[in-house]
Amino acid sequence: MFKLNKKIICSLMLVCITGTLMSGCSTNGSSSKASKELVVYSAGPDNLIKKITKGFEKKEGINVKIFSSTTGKVLSRIKAEKANPEADVAILASLSSAIGLKKDEMTEAYANAKNADKLFPDWKDKDNNYFSYSGSALAIVYNTKLVKNPPKDWEDLTASTYKNQINVSDPSLSGSCLDFVSGYVNVNAEKGWDYFKAVKKNGAQMVGANNEALDPVITGEKSIVLAGVDYMTYAAKKKGEPVDLVYPSSGTVISPRPALILKGAKNKGNAQKFIDYLLSDEAQKMVAAAYLLPGRSDVKVDGKPSANDIKALTVNWDWMAENGKDVSNKFGNIFK
Repeated sequence: MFKLNKKIICSLMLVCITGTLMSGCSTNGSSSKASKELVVYSAGPDNLIKKITKGFEKKEGINVKIFSSTTGKVLSRIKAEKANPEADVAILASLSSAIGLKKDEMTEAYANAKNADKLFPDWKDKDNNYFSYSGSALAIVYNTKLVKNPPKDWEDLTASTYKNQINVSDPSLSGSCLDFVSGYVNVNAEKGWDYFKAVKKNGAQMVGANNEALDPVITGEKSIVLAGVDYMTYAAKKKGEPVDLVYPSSGTVISPRPALILKGAKNKGNAQKFIDYLLSDEAQKMVAAAYLLPGRSDVKVDGKPSANDIKALTVNWDWMAENGKDVSNKFGNIFK
């Protein structure tokens, strides 16, 4: 009799253990819950990512932890954590940087992202590794009190009128600036480098990331930002700051801002939900309200041009991703 009971007990234990492994049950009969967390590394803008995560948390009941910094610092952190990723989702200010992460096999494809078919064709990966939910265009930004006849094109900034009055961001810190510099060189080849040398000769200074380049123009310490980010300028102008911008007549680089799921994401399902939310009507309206260009071509923008209205240079993003580091180093050496 004892042997029979022992067999029964062992059988019951085996059933419970098998059930635990297959369906998440535990020996006390409770069920494990799906993760309710998500970690996002974002290249900003801070106010927008905070609004988006708040909306996402309310909709999905998932707690979002954010690390917000420049694209350069976000990339450095992602690469340092490659062996054991802490982040689930990365939002960058540079499409070429996302292409680089994909090439390094650090991204996770998401084939069924909702509304991805509505994105601008060049703003998403054909293999579904990144989705540019927003974008910005690089412009000539100027102080309206100091510049009464604003320049019309990039070449105008080599004139003595702007001697020692130009700021430009550091492409090693600013993803959008890297997109501009590498895109301009991609289109103009050696003439592009000749242009940057001429601007430097005219006294232009390379100063930090985008805010560091823009702030002195707002205060009147400088007059011009070469390749300033348009959404920052529109936001400052809305606050009453004496700044405005010109999209150069020869064309500029429109810099998509990609979101992607990182390889090895601990909360993959939640990351997919977050990508869906970024491409939703609700989040796309937040993008437009923050003066960025919505990634979806069907979303209208009030008070500023849409991506279709801005003359864009035809750039090779793969070339830019491949040569971005060399371009950044060469640019930095010119502006030492």
